[in-house]
Amino acid sequence: MASPKYGKIDYDYALQLATTTEDKDGPIWMVNLMSYHDIAQYGDGNKTKITGREADDLYSPLEPLKAIGAEPVYFGEVENKLLGDQRDWDRIAVVKYPTRKSFIEMQERKDFQAKHVHKEAGMKETIVMGCLPMDFPIPQSALPDWEEVEYPSSSKDGPIVALHVVKFRNRTELGETPEKMAEYTSKAATIGIKQGVRISGWFGVEGTIVGDGREWDQVRFNAFPSKAAFMAVIQDPERLEAQKAHREEAIIDTYTLIVRTKFDRIKESIEQQ
Repeated sequence: MASPKYGKIDYDYALQLATTTEDKDGPIWMVNLMSYHDIAQYGDGNKTKITGREADDLYSPLEPLKAIGAEPVYFGEVENKLLGDQRDWDRIAVVKYPTRKSFIEMQERKDFQAKHVHKEAGMKETIVMGCLPMDFPIPQSALPDWEEVEYPSSSKDGPIVALHVVKFRNRTELGETPEKMAEYTSKAATIGIKQGVRISGWFGVEGTIVGDGREWDQVRFNAFPSKAAFMAVIQDPERLEAQKAHREEAIIDTYTLIVRTKFDRIKESIEQQ
């Protein structure tokens, strides 16, 4: 695997994916943060006048994914970045692969390589993290219906996912949450439940196969009935106090993104593993 123009490959992690023995292998969720060129860079002097987003639409490798037993389980358009560095992300996608090795094998398929030229042209930068599901920290039963919360979904403000990509101040084991972050999570969850928050999926990051060299610890997909419901949570005074007291001490790097969900099967994909 040669490093693409849109990111650096972690070859140690690539080797781990390729050589995991069958008895230890199993499903892996690849979480993709994507940023596009304004105009796709096809190397033809920009004679091909399409956007990077349109080039990525041409890339969409659904047939190769299906052939190896993989499936997209989440797709959404980034509406806002609330926290993070100077990078702006355009889309989020999650693909569930049946095994780690199948992810590497797909890179070698001719039908995938034929489509990959469009990704090379359209993608400005990407982070691709190999992830494993974590246990949910709050019960997902007996939650209020989205029609009954203060800010339900509407035609103007539909469901969103608040996506948190986090790096803890002290390196943790896969899926482990530091005490300070756990304390914050408990307080935020109590407030969020009243506004209809549901956990689509929380993941421990096993490795970052493509990125900029940074390591990450967790990725959290929290679903809300509307952006207004999410804003009510983050503006809650008790949550703000908990953030300052606990979350800010626990996290050293993060992205917090508001994503307009197109489809979300993360929870179902975890239950089916």
